[in-house]
Amino acid sequence: MSAPGPFRLDGQAAIVTGASSGLGAIIADALADAGCAVVLAARREQELERAAEAIVARGGRAVARRADLRDPGHAEDLVRTALAAFGRLDGVVLNAGASAIAAAAEEDLAAFADVLAVNVTAQMALASAAARQMIDAGGGGWMIAQSSILARRAGTGPGVAAYSASKGAIEQLIRELARQWAPHGIRVNGLAPGFFPTAMNAPMVADPGRLAQLVARIPLGRVGAPEDLAGVAVFLASPAAGYITGQVIPLDGGMTCW
Repeated sequence: MSAPGPFRLDGQAAIVTGASSGLGAIIADALADAGCAVVLAARREQELERAAEAIVARGGRAVARRADLRDPGHAEDLVRTALAAFGRLDGVVLNAGASAIAAAAEEDLAAFADVLAVNVTAQMALASAAARQMIDAGGGGWMIAQSSILARRAGTGPGVAAYSASKGAIEQLIRELARQWAPHGIRVNGLAPGFFPTAMNAPMVADPGRLAQLVARIPLGRVGAPEDLAGVAVFLASPAAGYITGQVIPLDGGMTCW
């Protein structure tokens, strides 16, 4: 039997947070289809179970684990779940997130702090727990953190100061974690999506006119599709990206190039 190709993830296991819908579900499906066993984590248990069942029905390996990233015990629990289900942990997708829409002058600071707690502090908790396991196992590993185009340019509409600040923090965290964990063979990279239709951003484009304005700002002239995200995520997790760490790849149809 020939060895797996450079874009395959056979024999690996990973945790994907925010995996019940949206970008997390797209990434989880893509990793599973490339041969990776996945722990699907999110708050919505029924949606998680359906997602895991769909992966298994296609011949993949998946387990669902309810997790609230506001719970300080979520990180160690998810690592334990991966080890119990698959006997190893090779990767983590730090995708779960929260947002708050408000004019900065009227910002609810409690809501602002909650966004940072979910989007930054909770991501750091899981990254640290996973890294400890990977370092102890001695086999290296990979992490993919979800940034956003809003880490690189201002938003539109009423205001997304909390979300933008959190994603800027994530990009710097990616660089620092990549530096610290490179000697252990752990690669840390990120994705910075532009506009991909999800439940989280649906209120932003409920007005068809606003959606048209948004698309007009995208050089490729369209919103993101699942396959635009899936392939890049698998690439960053795969041996093909073995010499890439500390980088954030924009997936925005060219919005940040002009």
